[in-house]
Amino acid sequence: MSMIFRDKVALITGGARGIGRATALKLAQEGCDIAIVYYNSSDEAQLLVAEIEQLGRKAVAFQANVADQSSVKDLFVQFRDSFNRLDFLISNAASGVLKPALKMSTKHWRWCMETNALALNHLVTEACDLMPRGGRVIALSSLGAERAIPNYAFIGASKAALEALVRSLSLEMAPMGVTVNTVSAGVVDTDALKHFPNREHLLEEYQAHSLADRPLTPADVANTVYLLCRPEAEMINAHTLFVDAGYSKVG
Repeated sequence: MSMIFRDKVALITGGARGIGRATALKLAQEGCDIAIVYYNSSDEAQLLVAEIEQLGRKAVAFQANVADQSSVKDLFVQFRDSFNRLDFLISNAASGVLKPALKMSTKHWRWCMETNALALNHLVTEACDLMPRGGRVIALSSLGAERAIPNYAFIGASKAALEALVRSLSLEMAPMGVTVNTVSAGVVDTDALKHFPNREHLLEEYQAHSLADRPLTPADVANTVYLLCRPEAEMINAHTLFVDAGYSKVG
């Protein structure tokens, strides 16, 4: 276990499944105590808590709707009962509607924007006074922020908004010694991807144009988050780091 992260604390939204789960395990293996935030994955969250505790680290699961400012406030009231600091804030929770833009409504727009972009501002507002110098805020984005993907218009727009918000928050958090970055993941075969009607096509296209000889996994994305948490990454700020085996540049 790395001494670098021993007794540091990470909070991960959408932490019970997929990329969030892989990130929680990676940081726990490196010494972090973990706050797992979930919305409707209680059973998975409790199983992950037990798995992290078997690694000798503290883990607590919290239910919250990150799109709701009052829910985020309640989350941090509970968080402070269990932890007295927050070193790594990982905003990974996401949601949305998979439909053509011309068939979407204002309600759909708000759902995507509030869950995928505005939530980061709610989290940072509540977390900033808990974060020491050297803290990290990392938001998870996707290639849809800059690529046209069928049925992904509003989610893609919300991810583009998220990346713009990260750049502004990096400016505001810099005097506190906290960096704010984005990790933009390529096509990862998670539970979320199963909702895409063109899932198989997306996976095949990614593999055909990726520079890697294997699929992208949640662990690959978690490893990238881990790299940004390390002390050596202190000069990386306001940046979107792609983890996609080159797909976004050559695909």
